[in-house]
Amino acid sequence: MRRFRSIRSRLFLLFMGCMTGILILMSFLYYNRTLSIIHTKVSDIAEKNISQTAGLFNLMLQGYNSLSKSLNSNYELTRLLQEKSSNPAVSIINERTITNIIGAAYYSRDDVLGIHILSKDGKVYSYERQFAGVIDNNYAQTEWYKKLGESSGNMVWLGLYPGSPINTMQPQKRVFVFGRKLYDLDNHKEIGMLMIETNPSPIMEALSNVSISPGTQVYIVDDDGKIIASSEQKGTKRPELEKLPKPSEDEKIVADGTSKELIVAANASLAGWTIYGLTPKKDIQAEVYRTTKFLIVVVLVLIILSTVLASIVSRNIASPLKLLIREMKKVEMGNFSGSVNVDSFEEINSLVSSFNRMVHRMDELIETIKASTVSEKNAQLQALQAQVNPHFLYNTLDMIYWMLDEQENERLSRVVLALSQMFRYSSNWEEAARTTLGRELEQIRHYLTIIETRLGGRLQTEIAADEKWMNAPLPKMTIQPIIENAVKYGLEPKEGVGLLKVSTEVREKKLLIKIEDNGMGMDGETLKRVRETMAAKHQRDAGAKDVGPRRGIGLRNVHDRLVMMFGETYGLRVESELMHGTTVVVAIPIPAEGEGEG
Repeated sequence: MRRFRSIRSRLFLLFMGCMTGILILMSFLYYNRTLSIIHTKVSDIAEKNISQTAGLFNLMLQGYNSLSKSLNSNYELTRLLQEKSSNPAVSIINERTITNIIGAAYYSRDDVLGIHILSKDGKVYSYERQFAGVIDNNYAQTEWYKKLGESSGNMVWLGLYPGSPINTMQPQKRVFVFGRKLYDLDNHKEIGMLMIETNPSPIMEALSNVSISPGTQVYIVDDDGKIIASSEQKGTKRPELEKLPKPSEDEKIVADGTSKELIVAANASLAGWTIYGLTPKKDIQAEVYRTTKFLIVVVLVLIILSTVLASIVSRNIASPLKLLIREMKKVEMGNFSGSVNVDSFEEINSLVSSFNRMVHRMDELIETIKASTVSEKNAQLQALQAQVNPHFLYNTLDMIYWMLDEQENERLSRVVLALSQMFRYSSNWEEAARTTLGRELEQIRHYLTIIETRLGGRLQTEIAADEKWMNAPLPKMTIQPIIENAVKYGLEPKEGVGLLKVSTEVREKKLLIKIEDNGMGMDGETLKRVRETMAAKHQRDAGAKDVGPRRGIGLRNVHDRLVMMFGETYGLRVESELMHGTTVVVAIPIPAEGEGEG
């Protein structure tokens, strides 16, 4: 026993010594390398981010510039803006044509919120999402109007505004605004001004691309030092932007700046903007601190794991434990038939014996639960079937049919035969009340024979089910209750000829059986109650009384049986509109090849 302990101690010390030495050496090399990578990569990332952002802005602004040029180069637009007619009808047509041209440009881009054209004679043509045409009468005194007036035809980037600068009724939602003077390209005569409002989200999203830490502040500054847009939060101290280094065209600057910030800058050459990104150095150092803490934690955890592993190896119990773990994985995969046999220490032998007993007990419990679940589902299915299981004397009806046939009363005999076939079908509840779509449609044809005879030509029916789905399995008496509801509540009260159609289609990996009628339909409140009646399963399980119209109870019964047979993702869906008819969709799984045959 003392010799065994001595070997264990030596193995423990040897294992721990090797592992600790390797961990310390690897941790030292990893820390130095990581520190070097962080310092070199941060500058590279910052430069790439600012370069990509500048490129994004140039592409974005180029698209906006092209949009404004397309309007200025539209010959019909420039002609109509200069045309003056004394005929009011012609003026209205011209104004409508101008608005249509602006609308076409408006819908050419998803981010455009409003386009406004201010003609030389004081007219304003606008195309916006809402409240179009409610224009600020004092727009000529605004700063943005003066900037456009001072320009020489080039694009003027006006920047971000808290709301539409020209439409006083628009909601106060931030917009990015730009514009230019409009000229007649034939004689270079000024004919008005163009102002476009766009969603600022692309600009703000591009700003976030510059950030390399949560504390990074990004600013877009124009040539006059005015901030076009920024990502700064409320209460943040704004830096002295005029003292920051300004890059030349196509140049990127990465500078330490002050001792507290890392500064990156680049130009958006198309607009003459300068983009600045200011990242606090404490954020960069925080990454180093996190890396250091993480490394310390990892080393400590590895030392602890090495100690545990050394202890396990030294006690020579790895082999029986591996065997036990392998068997546990089989249990995890659902295999409860195996058992573990080891000859080791008494404690391990006891653990293995307990594990074997537990697995066998779990296997017995699972089989018991399976049997209980199957029995419960069968009982529920039989209880639901009892609500629709007719007990008819179809043999008597067959006799009446032959008596009528002998008397050559063809119409009445056809009705009696159809009723007899319906009773025969509905009273046969074999095979767990399963049937096929083809048999169910055959039953429906018998039912419709009776209904068409009773309504005397007021009902037209169409069964357009695809032949390849005739063997699709479904609960018996699924479609007939739906058609009964359609006839009783929808088509019988309707004046004139009613239409009833049964069709199939495949959608979202489901087979849909659609029963449509053009009857009276349901109002919104009635439709809501019908849907609630079908959905309120917890009320039915608790024994609550049914509420809602009788049609909802019948549909609920069908829905419950579909859910019982196929699962919660299948069942009924009801759509209806008052005086326009009702559509009931039966959703069942697409049958596998050969399923339901016979």
